[in-house]
Amino acid sequence: MIKIKTYIFTVLAALLSVTTVFQPGRLNAGTGAPSDQQISSQNIARHIAYLASDKLQGRRAGTPSANEAARYISGEFKRYGLQPLVPDYLQSFTFVAEVKLGDGNSFQLDQSGAVGSTGPRSFKAGVDFMPLAFSSSERAKGAAVYAGYGISAPQLQYDNYSGMDVSGKIVIVMRGSPDGDNPHGRFAEFTEPGLEIQNKTIKAREKGARGVLFVADEEDFQRDSLSRLHHDLNFLDAGIPAAGLSRNSARAILTAAGVSLTDLEKRSKTSPLPLLLDRVALDFKTDVVRLNRTSVNVEGIIRGSDSALAQQYVVIGAHYDHLGLGGTESLAQNPEGQIHHGADDNASGTSALLELARVLAAQKSALKRSVIFIAFSGEEEGLLGSGAYTKNPAVPLASIVAMINMDMVGRLRDRKLVVGGAATSPEWKALLEKLDGSLGDRAFKLTLQDDGFGPSDHQSFYVRDIPVLFFFTGSHDDYHKPSDTADKINNDGVRDVAEFVREITIKLSNESERIAFSRVQHQTQPAGRGFRVYLGTVPNYSDQVDGLKLDGVRPASPAEKGGLRAGDVIIKLGNMAIKNVYDYTYALGELRPGQEVEVVIRRDGKEATLKITPDKRQ
Repeated sequence: MIKIKTYIFTVLAALLSVTTVFQPGRLNAGTGAPSDQQISSQNIARHIAYLASDKLQGRRAGTPSANEAARYISGEFKRYGLQPLVPDYLQSFTFVAEVKLGDGNSFQLDQSGAVGSTGPRSFKAGVDFMPLAFSSSERAKGAAVYAGYGISAPQLQYDNYSGMDVSGKIVIVMRGSPDGDNPHGRFAEFTEPGLEIQNKTIKAREKGARGVLFVADEEDFQRDSLSRLHHDLNFLDAGIPAAGLSRNSARAILTAAGVSLTDLEKRSKTSPLPLLLDRVALDFKTDVVRLNRTSVNVEGIIRGSDSALAQQYVVIGAHYDHLGLGGTESLAQNPEGQIHHGADDNASGTSALLELARVLAAQKSALKRSVIFIAFSGEEEGLLGSGAYTKNPAVPLASIVAMINMDMVGRLRDRKLVVGGAATSPEWKALLEKLDGSLGDRAFKLTLQDDGFGPSDHQSFYVRDIPVLFFFTGSHDDYHKPSDTADKINNDGVRDVAEFVREITIKLSNESERIAFSRVQHQTQPAGRGFRVYLGTVPNYSDQVDGLKLDGVRPASPAEKGGLRAGDVIIKLGNMAIKNVYDYTYALGELRPGQEVEVVIRRDGKEATLKITPDKRQ
C-alpha cells in the first residue's frame, strides 16, 4: 500500500441476495485438504511464502524479482483455467524507476575576489558535490548567498531570506532548523523527514534563486544521504538546479569568501539574516538522467455464463509489488539494502486474489457476469499499474459493475475488518452488514468507511465513477519494514476475508440489475502539520506531467465549487508555479481559509484561470 497510509479506508460492500445454483463454502469451513469449492489456508500460506521469500527480493516494480512474481501469478491463472484478458495475461507500462549521473555535471568556484586567490577551483561530481535527483539538468551561475537553514517563516519572526533579494543568485543552505530536527519544535513543519529538502528547494525557487546547494551534515560525504541519488516519481524536476555539497567543498567556498563554516553554523542558531558571499561566484551544472523501466499487470478473466450479462464485469484486484531492498519509502531504521518482504503488503492480498481465481474458476457456470482478476504492479510508486489499466482498459470502463481491492489483509485480529468505499454505492452498507450478519460466530467486526479515495488501487477506478470496495485488516509496526514476513500472517484470516469477497462477488455477478454508483460527499479532513486549508482535490500519482494532474475533486468541496474537475492540470496556485505534487503541497501551506485564490489550469490543451475559496481544515 502506498505510503500515506495512516488513512484507514472505507468499506465496500455486499449485494442483493440471489439464489445461485451452488452453495458457496462458508467462513467457518475447516482447513482440511484444498477443494475446488473451498478457499484454502494452505494454498494462501504457500503463495505468501513464495511471494514474500528472499528469492523474490521484495518484488519492486520493474525489477527481475517483480517479473518473476508476475510469471508465478500468470502461471497460476493459466493453471486455474482463466482466460488471458490481454496477451499472455500481461499488460506492460513504463515509468521512471531510477536516476543516475549524466556526463555533463560540473562545478567551479571563482575565487578571484578572495585575498591570496590561487585561481578557479573545480569540484568533482560524486566526490565534492552531488546533484539532487530532482535537480533540473541545467547550469546555475552567479553570486553566492549563505541563507542559513533556508527557512522563511515570518509568522514565527524567523526568515533566512529577510532583507536580501536572492534573484539570480545561488543560495547555500543548511539542513535542520534552530531547533535541530526536533519533531515537536516550532520549526517542525520545515524539517519534516522526506519533505525538508524538497520544500527548502521550492522556497529558494520561489525567492528567485538561480540554484540551491545543501551543506552535508557528515564530514565523510559518502556517509551523508546527500551523496546518494534518491528519486521520487512525484518530484522529478524541481525547476531549479540543486545539489548536495560536501563539508570540505562548503569550507572552501566560505573560506574564499572570508567566513568560516563553523562560525556560520553557530550564527544560524541565533541570527536568521542571510549573508552575501561577495568575494566568490559559483558556476555549476547538474545533469541527472532518468531511467525508465517496464513493469506488468497480470490480468485474467472468467467469462460469465449469461449471454447478456457476460459483457459486464466485476473486477477483483490486489497489488503484488513491494519495496524491493528498501529506499525512501521504507520505515526501517536502516532503510536500504535489506529485503522488504511485503508479506502483508501485499502478498496477502495477492494470495487471496489467487485463491479466489482458483475457486471461482471451478464454479464459473454459476457466474452470470464476467469476473476479471488483476494483480497490479507499481502501486508502491503511486498507483502506477491501476492507473495504466484504467487509461488503457481491456474492457470498456462503463461495463465494469464494481471493483473490489484487497490490500494488506494478512493481519486479521479480533475479527476486525476495515472496508472502504462503503458510500460509493447506496446499496453497499446494508448489504455488507446483512452478509456479515449471516456468519454467526464467525462474523467480522466491520468498520465501514465511506470514501472511495485512498492510497491503494481502488482509487483509480473510483475516480472513473465505478463503485469500489477496499478490504484492509489494519496497519502494524512491520509496515514498510523488512520485518513484514510470512511467519506473521494470519492465513486463516486471509482465507476468511477472501471467502467474504467471494460471496460478495457471486452476488455482484448474478443480480439482474447492476448496483448504482454514488460519489461520496465532501468531508473536511483533520488538519495536518502546517496545513490550514482544504480544497478537496485528488492528485494523480501515475501521470508524469508538468504540473499537477487531478484524478478528481470531492463533491461539494471548494475545488468543485470553483470549477476544477478530473483531468485538469494545475500549473499555478496563488503566486506559486506548480510543477509537481510537492509544489502543490507547499502552495497549500501558504493559503489562508476564506481568502479567495486564483488557480491556473491546463484543460484540453488550453489554459484557464479559476477562483477558489479554501475551507478551513477542522
